[in-house]
Amino acid sequence: MAAEEEEVDSADAGERCLRSWILSLPNKVGAQLMGLCRKPFDARWSGWLTGWLPTWCPTSTSHLKEAEEKILKYVPCTYKKELVRISNGNKIWTLKFSHNISNKTPLVLLHGFGGGLGLWALNFEDLCTDRPVYAFDLLGFGRSSRPRFDSDAEEVENQFVESIEEWRCALGLDKVILLGHNLGGFLAAAYCLKYPSRVNHLILVEPWGFPERPDLADQDRPIPVWIRALGAALTPFNPLAGLRIAGPFGLSLVQRLRPDFKRKYSSMFEDDTVTEYIYHCNVQTPSGETAFKNMTVPYGWAKRPMLQRIGKMHPDIPVSVIYGARSCIDGNSGTSIQSLRPHSYVKTIAILGAGHYVYADQPEDFNQKVKEICDTVD
Repeated sequence: MAAEEEEVDSADAGERCLRSWILSLPNKVGAQLMGLCRKPFDARWSGWLTGWLPTWCPTSTSHLKEAEEKILKYVPCTYKKELVRISNGNKIWTLKFSHNISNKTPLVLLHGFGGGLGLWALNFEDLCTDRPVYAFDLLGFGRSSRPRFDSDAEEVENQFVESIEEWRCALGLDKVILLGHNLGGFLAAAYCLKYPSRVNHLILVEPWGFPERPDLADQDRPIPVWIRALGAALTPFNPLAGLRIAGPFGLSLVQRLRPDFKRKYSSMFEDDTVTEYIYHCNVQTPSGETAFKNMTVPYGWAKRPMLQRIGKMHPDIPVSVIYGARSCIDGNSGTSIQSLRPHSYVKTIAILGAGHYVYADQPEDFNQKVKEICDTVD
């Protein structure tokens, strides 16, 4: 297996864990504590605290690397690994599958919130049979750099989009087929709005952030008061703060709350390889997680819904929308996109037997549908 790899910069485990925890706190409290942390770490947090924190937060960049490598060693095709340098000293962790094919438009995979490139493990082999395939960890997620994002939703979106464009430029890619799941779908659409000449086809897989937040007064089943109260109490915190607060119990928490992930990848792994990977992806410094939170309003709706803007997308960009027939996510966005782009190609595809994680629930069907879409390009 060919490999071009740089080691991801590592920080002191105690300081990293402390800062990760602080970033999950409400803004004012976190800001005050972070001010203390700007002073020399060992002088301020010596002794029992530095010894206790790594034990409470049993993770590191090395743990994440090992968890990812456990997944990728079961991918039965060759690939190259690279940390792609972009602006401000940031780096994007990237995999390239090519089989020395260069005459077809590359397919670029953008993972969803809380994920990483390793979750495409069931898809790489089929998708790269006749065209180059690239997958990377979004800025702020996985093994990519985890910078501090802006607090403004529009600026956060722009930071993500520019990181994708800088990544494309760094690799010398001209045009791509851009596929995004969940948050990746939202960012793929945002990228197409700003850089339409670089995308030959947009594939949205269970995209997040398209519809507007419904008016609570218009809902047939209003949200109970206790849920609203709980939502208000949790609003200051990052979405996955509980996972970090749980410390050494975090991994078992993932395993208990999401046993379906183990089942989804059971054809490849018999153990907890995938849940361990998800855990280590999400207990690092919550950079992308904080960025995502800054793009949302309560209950996970987008502050800047994509359906308000997708009608402005260049009419020549074809759009395919893939949903899981059993998904709990609203699947009406595909129909809405069609109505907003009446003179453009828009196709909605439902994958039977699949939920939100279509690519893992029904990988063979998903891979085949994606390849058929790609074949319409070249």
